[in-house]
Amino acid sequence: MGRKSKRNEMRGSVVKEILSTSIYLLIVLAVTYLIIYYVGQRTEVEGSSMEPTLQDGDNLIVDKISYRFHDPERFDIIVFPFQYEEETYYIKRIIGMPGESVRIDWDGNIYIDGELLAEGYGLEVIQDPGRAETEISLGEDEYFVLGDNRNNSTDGRAELVGNIHRDDIIGRAWVRIYPFDKFGKLRHQ
Repeated sequence: MGRKSKRNEMRGSVVKEILSTSIYLLIVLAVTYLIIYYVGQRTEVEGSSMEPTLQDGDNLIVDKISYRFHDPERFDIIVFPFQYEEETYYIKRIIGMPGESVRIDWDGNIYIDGELLAEGYGLEVIQDPGRAETEISLGEDEYFVLGDNRNNSTDGRAELVGNIHRDDIIGRAWVRIYPFDKFGKLRHQ
């Protein structure tokens, strides 16, 4: 009788350990999912459209929570989905804000509501204003974005990208985690 009792006790101990480990793993997976879905996620920059600020191959953490508490601001670097290709995301800088009008002249000057925008993020002077050659009026939930590498960027000047709706913004580029020698918080303003 003593052996059966000891075996049952050992089986019970093993079952408890398996159950405990399973619950622990489920909690870790749930927390990881919540963090990735609601707080932040890693993304990799592909291409040169944000040079010199971001380089091809840079790995970033995108802050997905701060825009739940405040609206995006001019010059924030944001991530949003490309509407014509699944699992493709763009990273660009906000230039035009909701309710504003944006125009770019053939000298590369950017005008917001008719006033020259003072900014120095562009790698070079814009050669093609695209659809922004004529004034673009932004809706109450729309943003106009540009890449920092202005002549090598598919951005708000292209019909393919157009205006970005607030609900489409995934988050704000927050920290560069790779390459390690460039590790740090990204400059937005």
